[in-house]
Amino acid sequence: MQRRSQTAVLAAASLLLAAGCSSGGAQPQGDGSPAAPSKSPAASSDATASSHAPPAKGSVKVAGTLTTGLTSPWGVAVLPGGDLLVASRDTGKIIRVSADNGKKTELGSVPGVDPGGEGGLLGIAVSSTFGADHQVYAYFTTASDNRIARMNYDERRPPGNQLGAPDTIFKGIPKGQIHNGGRIAFGPDKMLYVGTGETNDKGLAQDKDSPAGKILRMTPDGEPAHGNPEADSVVHDYGHRNVQGLAWDDGKRMWASEFGQDTWDELNLIEPGRNYGWPEAEGRAKGGSKGPGFVDPVEEWKPADASPSGIAYAEGSIWMASLRGERLWRIPLNGTKPVAAPQAFLKGTYGRLRTVVAAGDGTLWLVTSNTDGRSTPHKGDDRILRLKVS
Repeated sequence: MQRRSQTAVLAAASLLLAAGCSSGGAQPQGDGSPAAPSKSPAASSDATASSHAPPAKGSVKVAGTLTTGLTSPWGVAVLPGGDLLVASRDTGKIIRVSADNGKKTELGSVPGVDPGGEGGLLGIAVSSTFGADHQVYAYFTTASDNRIARMNYDERRPPGNQLGAPDTIFKGIPKGQIHNGGRIAFGPDKMLYVGTGETNDKGLAQDKDSPAGKILRMTPDGEPAHGNPEADSVVHDYGHRNVQGLAWDDGKRMWASEFGQDTWDELNLIEPGRNYGWPEAEGRAKGGSKGPGFVDPVEEWKPADASPSGIAYAEGSIWMASLRGERLWRIPLNGTKPVAAPQAFLKGTYGRLRTVVAAGDGTLWLVTSNTDGRSTPHKGDDRILRLKVS
């Protein structure tokens, strides 16, 4: 989206934004092709390359396949110790996948999930204090809205019956056949961040009284977090079409991926109170005239090359899974600026890519999305791949 800087005054103190696997045999590596559609800015004079900046060119090696046979996987959360929780959009189930051998264990189903279109069981997260409270958070679509609930996870109970009754902490997020958002994550500040969509009702993105088309910031209990732009609101920033990925870099800066419409998909650097432009603008300002109010994305892509979903930060770069684009994008960063054009890997090799998660030591988990009704599944879909990246 074309962006302009928003002038709203923050109401409180400034925000502190703040895995091995089973061997799957040798797999194809990415082609490392650079991005063509976007005029990517090189590092500018105020963000010159440093000894900490990643190289312009990176690498991706598929080290193995952790597990196969997943149904419509969407959200992924990492448990202490490295195992993964995977949400199934269409079945409403949460599955635990062992990071050691890929064994799958069903925790149970989230009550009230009403799948349809792009809705269903979407993002999941584990609490920042999971070791003490064993709480799993889920963003899901019901018959009336999108909402967030938390459930106690007791792995001592029989498989399929390990989730406690849901405690709804936030409800009333508009639902639609498309643009339901759904990504949730706990930030470095231990607050819960929520990416929402405008459900194809464009005006909601600019309506600060609606939670749609926003990134929300709330306490683990679903209340407005201290330091939000407006003290009585969970709205952190606004003007989004459909936020799909959330991640923080090593400077605790927040990044988000977003579906564009017909022209530009986006990677945005997120700051509190800012307006990211939808539906008035899409992609970067053209002709050098931003106008007042909106913030430009850091990177942009044609939807055929991206249609981005989850993102992760590792080895100095943002890694962005792409659905329609069927590739993994690497965006190397020095602070807030790209040091080179985005680089594409795994183009067309594994089909649609939904979620990417950092696992430490230059390792990523990558989740495919070929059983969601928008692709032709291949044998073994959907799967989780282990990537070694640089």
